[in-house]
Amino acid sequence: LLGFPLSKLCFEGPDEALLDTVNQQPAIFVTSLAAWSVLKEEANRPDPSFFAGHSLGEFSALVAAGSLSFADGVRLVRRRGELMKAAGEREPGGMAAILGLSVEELAAICEQATAATNRPVQVANDNCPGQVVISGDNAALDVATALAEAANARKVVRLKISIAAHSQLMHSAAEEFFAAVADTPIHAPQVPVIANASAQPLRSEEAVRAELRAQLTAAVRWTESMTYLLSQDVDNFVEVGPGEVLAGLMKRIDRKASRDTYYK
Repeated sequence: LLGFPLSKLCFEGPDEALLDTVNQQPAIFVTSLAAWSVLKEEANRPDPSFFAGHSLGEFSALVAAGSLSFADGVRLVRRRGELMKAAGEREPGGMAAILGLSVEELAAICEQATAATNRPVQVANDNCPGQVVISGDNAALDVATALAEAANARKVVRLKISIAAHSQLMHSAAEEFFAAVADTPIHAPQVPVIANASAQPLRSEEAVRAELRAQLTAAVRWTESMTYLLSQDVDNFVEVGPGEVLAGLMKRIDRKASRDTYYK
C-alpha cells in the first residue's frame, strides 16, 4: 500500500526514518488497528457502543467503526503526514503544552496573542481539565506562552516540533487533504464515532467527510468528547494502541470511570 515494508521500519528502524511524521503517522495507525484486531477476537468482550480517537487516532476509530477501509485509511494517514510536513516547512510554527489554566482562559490568551502579532495561535488540544495544548505561528506562540506564565500557569512546555497541528497554519494542507478525502469511499459508521472537532457522534458519510475537512485545523475537543460519552452512560473506557496517555487523561476527566488499556 505504501510502496515499502512498514513492518520492517517499525521493528528494525532506523529511528530517524520512523520518527519522520510521514512514516510515524502510518506506523501508529497500523499498530493501533493491529491491537484492535486482536482485542475484538477475545471472548467475553462486549461490542463497543462508541469509538473515539485523539487527533491521528480518529482515523483508526473510523476504520474500526467500518467507515473507512484499512487500505484507504493507510493511504489517507500517509497523505496527512506528507501534507502536514510540507505545511510545517512552508510556514514553520510550533505547539506548547500549558498546565494549570482552563481552556477558556487559554482561548482568551490566544486571542490576545493573535491580536498583538497579527499571526495565528489557537487552542489545539483540550486534553483534560488543566492540560491544554496551543498551536500556531512562532511569534504568536511566544506571546501566548508569556501571557500564560503571567497568568500563573503551573507549567508551560514548548514542544519540540515545527508543525503547528490543529491550527490555521494547516489551512493549505487541509484543503489538499480534503481533495484526497473526496476521492475516498466513505460509509456511515456502523458504530458512532465521537468527532474531535464537535465532540458529537458521527453517524453519516456526510458527517464523516465534514469532520475530515476540519481535522487538520480544528481543535481536538477531548475533554468534551469524554464528557459526552459519560452523559451517554458509558462506564468502561478501553484505550487500544501504543501507550496509556488517553487512560491517564480519562483519570483526570473522571476518576471514577473504569479505564483499561490494550496493546499486544
